[in-house]
This record gives sequence, C-alpha cells and structure tokens, in this order.
Amino acid sequence: MQTRHLSYILITALGAVFFIPFIGSSHLFDWDEINFAESAREMILTGNYATVQINYMPFWEKPPLFFWMQVLAMKAFNVFDPNSGFAPEFGARFPNAIIGIITLLVFYRIGRKLYNEKFGLLWALGYLGSFTPHLYFKSGIIDPTFNLFIFLGVWYFSQSVSTNQNTSKRQTYGLLSGLFVGLAILTKGPVGGLLWGLTVFTYWGVNGFSASFLKDAIKPFFSAIAIAFLVACIWFGLSIYQNGWGLFVEFIQYQIRLLTTGDAGHEQPFYYHFVVVLVGCFPISVLAIRALGTSGSGNSQGEYFRKWMIYLFWVVMILFTIVKTKIVHYSSMAWFPVSYLAAYHVHNLLSGTWKWSKLTGFGLFFIGLVMAIALTAVPLVGQYAAQLIPYIKDDFAVANLSAKVTWGGWEQYMGLAYIVAVIAMVSMRNIRGLYIATALCLFGYSAVVVSKIEGYSQRAAISFYESLKGKDVYVEPIGFKSYAQLFYFQKQPQKPKTEAYLLNDPHLDKPAYFVMKITADSAMKAHPNLRLIKEENGFLFYERK
Repeated sequence: MQTRHLSYILITALGAVFFIPFIGSSHLFDWDEINFAESAREMILTGNYATVQINYMPFWEKPPLFFWMQVLAMKAFNVFDPNSGFAPEFGARFPNAIIGIITLLVFYRIGRKLYNEKFGLLWALGYLGSFTPHLYFKSGIIDPTFNLFIFLGVWYFSQSVSTNQNTSKRQTYGLLSGLFVGLAILTKGPVGGLLWGLTVFTYWGVNGFSASFLKDAIKPFFSAIAIAFLVACIWFGLSIYQNGWGLFVEFIQYQIRLLTTGDAGHEQPFYYHFVVVLVGCFPISVLAIRALGTSGSGNSQGEYFRKWMIYLFWVVMILFTIVKTKIVHYSSMAWFPVSYLAAYHVHNLLSGTWKWSKLTGFGLFFIGLVMAIALTAVPLVGQYAAQLIPYIKDDFAVANLSAKVTWGGWEQYMGLAYIVAVIAMVSMRNIRGLYIATALCLFGYSAVVVSKIEGYSQRAAISFYESLKGKDVYVEPIGFKSYAQLFYFQKQPQKPKTEAYLLNDPHLDKPAYFVMKITADSAMKAHPNLRLIKEENGFLFYERK
C-alpha cells in the first residue's frame, strides 16, 4: 500500500477517534447549538425541508444546508427514539465531526500537492492539535462546515489563476470554486460570497491591479460567480417560489443588520477577534505569526498559496473587526489560513530553512501556560464553589455555582499534565509533540469536564423541559431568550402563542409552565396568575394558576 494511502487512513482514523466519541454526552448549548438542531428537528416533524423554521415559524437568519446535514444524521441514527442508543445531541453534532475528518484530509491533500507528505501531515496534525479548531468539530454550529466551503472556494480559485495551470484546468478550477462558494452561501448566507470576493479583490489589488491577472482571472471569476449563483438558487429560488419575496427580503435585511449593528447582542472591543484567534487557536496561532511577514520555503507553489492565505486572513480579521456584532466563531474562517501559515513555519524549521526563534518559544510558553492554568482552574472552581461564592457579586452566577455537580477530585490534573507537556515540548522544540499533547488534553477534557460545566450553566432548566416532554402543555421562558424549551420539551407542530395569552387569558386551553432567571423583573416574579413550583440553580419554575 502506498504511503499516501496509509496517511489517508491514519488521518481518517485519528479524526474519527478524536471528533466522534462523547459528542452526545452533554446537552446542546443555548443559543446556537440548540437553535440549529431545533430547525432540523422541525424539518423532520413537519416534512417541510424547504423552509427553515424555529417554533414552527419561518426563520430567515440562516439558509438550510447545515440543517439538512443534521436531518440526515438525526434520521440515520434515529436519535429521537429512546431505544436507538444515540442521543439527539449526537445527531446534531455528528455532521461537524465528519466535516472535521474531511477538513484534515483536505489539508493533507493540498499540503502534499504544494510541498510533500510531511507538510500535509504537519498541517492536518496542527489543526487537530489546536484548541478552538479541535473543539468546534465536536459542536453543532454551522461555522466548521461554512469555513471548509469558503476555504475550498479560495483554494480552487487560486489554482484557476495560477500561472502553473493550463487553460482547461483553469476553467475547471473556476467552476469548482463557484460550487464551493455556492455551498457556503447555502450554509450561512451572502457572507460566503463576500469573504471570497474580498479575498480575490485583495489579491488583485495588492498585485497592483495587474492587467495580466485580470486577463487570467476574468473567465474563471465569472464562471465561479455563475455557478455560485446557480447553487445558491437551489434554495433561494425555491424559498421565493414557496413563500414569496417577503422571507427573502427579511433574510437579506437581517444579514445587513448583522454586519452593521450589534443586532445579536454581542458588542466587543475592536481587538476582540485578534485576542480570540491568538489565544483560542493555540498553538498554531503563535506559529503563524512569523509566516505572516517572512517567507523562506523556496517553493514557488507554496509561496504563491501563502499569499492567498495571508490575504484571506486579513480579509476575515479586518471585516469582522469592523462589524459591530462580535462572536467567537465569526472570525473562525481565519483559523484556516492560520493553520497553513503554522505548517509553513514548522516545515521551514524542520527543513533547516529557518532557525528557532526565541520570540516564538516565549509565545508558546506564555500562552500555553495561560491555557493550561485555565484548564486546571475550571475544575477547581467547581470543586471549591462554596468557598468562592462569597466573593462573587452576580446573583445568577452564585446560584449557578450552587448546582449539584459531582467532581472526582482529579479533573484538574489534566490541566496540570498539560502544563508539564507545554514546558517539556517547547523546551525540546518539539512542535509535533505539542500538537499531540494538546489533542489528547482536549479529548479528555471534552469527555469529562464539558458536561460538568453544562451542569452549572443550563442543566436545571433543560431537565425541567425534559420532564414535560410528551405532555400536552405550554412551556416558555420569560425575560430571557432561549431555544432550549423547544428542543428539549420536543414541542409538537403548533404556532406559538403570545406571552400575554399564556399569562393572562382566563380560558387557557391547557396547562402552562414558565421559566425565569432569579434576576427577572420583580413584578413578573410576583405575577398574580403564576404559582412558583421550585427554584433551582438560578432558575425559577412556575405554573399558571
């Protein structure tokens, strides 16, 4: 068997081992994970796969491709059957686990094409062994899938305008670029086309708006746009046909609002995404810095693609720095070029082209120890919550920490072991060892600690919703936004009722239950039509009198 075939098998096996186990062991997290899984669940219940819905009402914020993937997984594993052996969470997160494996294989294949076997393996291993990239493949959010499509769109377009390609291949690569940009648009919306288009424009602009580039790019560029448009029309056209222009207009207005206002309720400092990428993408983030400004591989294809990755990185970072709504995964597209630049750095070190930099070593030590200390501290906070509570001023956080979560007393040693690994691997300048240590630490941590964290933040409310599953009742949160009541109560197809009706109508047609946080408005907590059932971990549970 050829070496490359063994490498494909090895990467697939590693991805499956690290990304698939335990993805169903903790509840989905509010908002995004539950929001997306609920849209998939409602597709299954209603049989309407063309219109994305939340609470059985049209949901214009996202296109449906990722939800279709979740539907396939949920049906394949029959996750809503208690006897299937698979939790609903498994079905919701499984698509990203598969996308994670595919991403590693794509990195390996492209790295081998540009350089050699070693580069491809370094690239895949670096992404597997970095914090947020690793963890996001075990999640149920859209971005890992969206990011892969955008990356492939940029990759194929870069090849379509490469001077190393003949005319026939340029056209083919242009069409493939458009296919993946179209899939990105079907996954998350027009921002997919925007990121791709800005990257292409930046490459052209940095190269002096070269007439020769324009000549090479004009056919593949318009071919890509045409194919992307046709792919996107698979859903947008059907949606307009079924629902009219209103839903489409609301979708576009939402996308514009998201880019120009703090619509999602997440406004942060302008440097937010730089901190997120630097800390969250450890260790590849530290390793990528040098390659942002220094070349040295002597490989013309690799250098050419490095420029594309640098431009893609800055497009993502600048665009989402300008955008007022700032959430961690908005800049997650930057993780792809960061991973290439890190592999470029390590490959140059191993080939002897570059020497080890003390500044790089310091960055790996410092951020690595910060991350390791955080991993150590989280279990200790849980184990010594009672001692910490007097120093916490937030009433809801205090109540959260009062949750009965069982700790074994050893979980902090995973963080301590990672401290040892960081010190040892950086001291020995063993980057591959650091990647492996990080991947192993994240595997254990996500299996053991993440579900305990969820026990503090939301489990009390979710357990309440689950206790009402199958009953003919209403259940709604009051005073805070949540999708958990829909997914974990498994609400059946029914148009939502207004809060005023549920609280005040004297002829309510069935029992109603409500959930509030202890920080809710005092007048609402004392509502004359509500009876307090219990208080648990910062949540108040009421029933309608």
